[in-house]
Amino acid sequence: MKKQLLTVAATAGILFTSFNGSASAHDKLHTVQSGDSLWKLSNIYNVAVNDIQKWNNLSSSTIYVNQKLSVLAPHSHSTDASTAVSTSGSTYVVKTGDTLWGISKSYGMSISGLKALNGLKSDVIYPGQKLNVSGAAATTATTATTAPASSSSTYTVRSGDNLSTIAARHNLSLSQLMSINNLKSHLIFPGQVLKLSGSTSTTIATNVSTASTPVMATYGSTTKVNSLVAESKKYIGVPYVWAGSTPAGFDCSGYLNYVYSKVGISIPRTVSSIWDATKPVSSPRVGDLVFFETYKPGPSHAGIYLGDGKFIHAGSSRGVEISDMNNSYWKPRYLGARTTF
Repeated sequence: MKKQLLTVAATAGILFTSFNGSASAHDKLHTVQSGDSLWKLSNIYNVAVNDIQKWNNLSSSTIYVNQKLSVLAPHSHSTDASTAVSTSGSTYVVKTGDTLWGISKSYGMSISGLKALNGLKSDVIYPGQKLNVSGAAATTATTATTAPASSSSTYTVRSGDNLSTIAARHNLSLSQLMSINNLKSHLIFPGQVLKLSGSTSTTIATNVSTASTPVMATYGSTTKVNSLVAESKKYIGVPYVWAGSTPAGFDCSGYLNYVYSKVGISIPRTVSSIWDATKPVSSPRVGDLVFFETYKPGPSHAGIYLGDGKFIHAGSSRGVEISDMNNSYWKPRYLGARTTF
């Protein structure tokens, strides 16, 4: 039978292109389906078209149904390090667009190991920040660089600053920084002096919110968040099926992809590509995605945060269920939270 030829789509897509292909949640190969194009795959997996061509030795943009394509750079865990901009063999200078996941892959580390090495309590980083990429894990809450325009206990806000980056520079969670300064919103202004130490109204043990009533006012659409939560709970009890993406059976990312699509939000199909395609937040709010490092380094499992330290996910043992992020299994494996809102 003649191979069905496909060409690159002429029109541009968006980052969260919906995906119904056959790639599994944790696979590095994509089996081409009818309607696929290199452009579509580049958006799904957050990679460049020319990279997919290079990794698969393609001389043109033509692909065909049932063709298996690599969507991850060969040996990327070790070769990406050659492109890193660093000041020495043991430090790395963060660039615009970097993530802890990408940096950890470049240096063959886990995200949790990189965070421990630099005393990071969240996955928020900023351009110009220096990260240790070798050595012993930090034993005190210090960072590799000190924030400009600050003293040991205060920081003067500059143009372009935001609370998340200020908190990350000083090894604080966003909620801690807001509590220390008695801030009720994320609004700050140049010249404002923020306290970096002092007593807070609530002791924060982790980056997971433990508020009994989740605050959703910071989202542009509370209705969509509520719809997402309601939709996610419809499938409690659906069994876990490897590579499953329907109510007959879900794997972790198949469940997320299905639920988000039901409320009009398209996300990639695999956990790692969802991580790369979403925006980091210092602590999760209802409707955000929470990520965990389970069977391999980096984000390998994810769920939807429900508030009060709980999240809903498709677990490999009991299928779709609600779990406590602070229990003995999930707490040490927590990597961070990201949002689509």
